[in-house]
Amino acid sequence: MKTIFNMPSIARKTVIAFAVAITPAATHAGEAPATAYPAKPIRIIIATTVGSGPDILARQIGAKLTAAWGQQIVIDPRAGASGMIGAELTSNAAPDGYTLWMATMSHVIATTMYNRLLLARDFSPVTQVASTPYVIAVNAAVPVNTIAELIAYAKARPGQVLYGSAGQGSTPHLCIELFKSMTGTDLVHVPYRGAAPALTDLMAGHVQLSCVAAPAVQSVVRSGKVRSIGVTTRQRTALAQDVPAIAETVGGYELVGWYGLLAPLGTPRPIVDKIHAEVSRALKTPEVQERLVSVGAEAVESNPRAFTQFLQRETVRWGKVLKAAGIKPTP
Repeated sequence: MKTIFNMPSIARKTVIAFAVAITPAATHAGEAPATAYPAKPIRIIIATTVGSGPDILARQIGAKLTAAWGQQIVIDPRAGASGMIGAELTSNAAPDGYTLWMATMSHVIATTMYNRLLLARDFSPVTQVASTPYVIAVNAAVPVNTIAELIAYAKARPGQVLYGSAGQGSTPHLCIELFKSMTGTDLVHVPYRGAAPALTDLMAGHVQLSCVAAPAVQSVVRSGKVRSIGVTTRQRTALAQDVPAIAETVGGYELVGWYGLLAPLGTPRPIVDKIHAEVSRALKTPEVQERLVSVGAEAVESNPRAFTQFLQRETVRWGKVLKAAGIKPTP
């Protein structure tokens, strides 16, 4: 095994995946590794900052796993490089179930943009955990109250309406790029270093609109400085009360933020299944569901196969949007 782990990353993973596939323990006595697991603390990497949605969710689920298994769950924040730091750490970890990654929609976009460490191909998907809506919001001074009015307003001012995002290739960026491509509007992108400064400038009127995670926009809507005019889910949702779905005006429009757990490629399937089963139990508890709602999310029923297929669709879908918009990694 020492020789395997001194190989280059891609070659090592190929050998590991092949070994798992042909080892009798994996094919005929698959219960053995899952029975012994976990025998030590488990690390959950979050490729965002402390206090973010992934961090809060990882800690809630981690507490449930600790209670069930008697092992400490260590949350390891590794923000930076659009999530690629967290992706690299997970990819390079031993495929034994003791390193997991709480990934999000922004990470499938980043890995697709860089064409490296694709989530469905280069990891072992465990389960989707939760989803969260975004909303298109406008500064209160912009004279529009509906998506139809925004489209008309933008078409009357091609190249003059500014929209802010959390950065090149971020979820808010692709949210508006998808909207542009489906409505034929010419909106100008203003990237920021994160969602918070983009929202600050939206409130101040330096940009006219933005796509914002539903929980983040609620307080500024109450302040009267910003107006939510469309939610990105296909149908209206209780997580963005009284906000019409964009799809009611722009047929087929949909963007759903999500959270999900991945393990290094080659993690034995019995261990993946055991993690999935315990996380599913945790998501059904009232306290976890209440915490999800507090951060503007809701639990998602999933499994390793369904999550893999979901990630494959997400990769294809956002790859097309990236290509159509000419979005490339920032040098």
